[in-house]
Amino acid sequence: MSDDEIRHGVRRAQAEEAVRTLLRWAGDDPTREGLLETPKRVVKAYADWFSGYAIDPEAYLKRTFEEVAGYDEMIILRDIEYESHCEHHMAPIIGKVHVGYLPDGKVVGISKLARVVDAFARRFQVQEKMTAQIARCIQDVLQPRGVGVVVEGAHECMTTRGVHKRGVSMVTSKMLGCFREDARTRAEFLRFIEVGNGRR
Repeated sequence: MSDDEIRHGVRRAQAEEAVRTLLRWAGDDPTREGLLETPKRVVKAYADWFSGYAIDPEAYLKRTFEEVAGYDEMIILRDIEYESHCEHHMAPIIGKVHVGYLPDGKVVGISKLARVVDAFARRFQVQEKMTAQIARCIQDVLQPRGVGVVVEGAHECMTTRGVHKRGVSMVTSKMLGCFREDARTRAEFLRFIEVGNGRR
């Protein structure tokens, strides 16, 4: 990458200088040997951590399969690991997403569901918002009879600062269609993923 590379209207050299400013603000010297390459490394890491801004998650779901021999039962992909960053403190959120949907004539390759999760996770996020975004994307593109999304997350903004509480995870859910309207469908989904019941 060159210093002239531009992402979202910002030159790479500007981004690196911003990191140097933060290093100085933290009390260190960005010109000392151990920190000389840190701005380049941080900017490169940001390009990876926040690559979701350059991705259209809906595009992953456009290619579907209709030859499924009449299959119309629940499809679940659980334990999709994700890494995100909270938009309030820019601290990591690490956890798992569980996705389920009831197809209405067409299904999508399961790797595409994981890619949708990544597309939203690799942005600055609030877990509640990310949960809703994933569910709404699947509902809007696949038009299934219903969608259920459950997200578990450990928030480093809570474990490494502030209240300093470790071993705490946050669980959020978004149910659409029959997952919201039919208690039996919702219960079946939750039973399959068994969040918090020691399955893992």
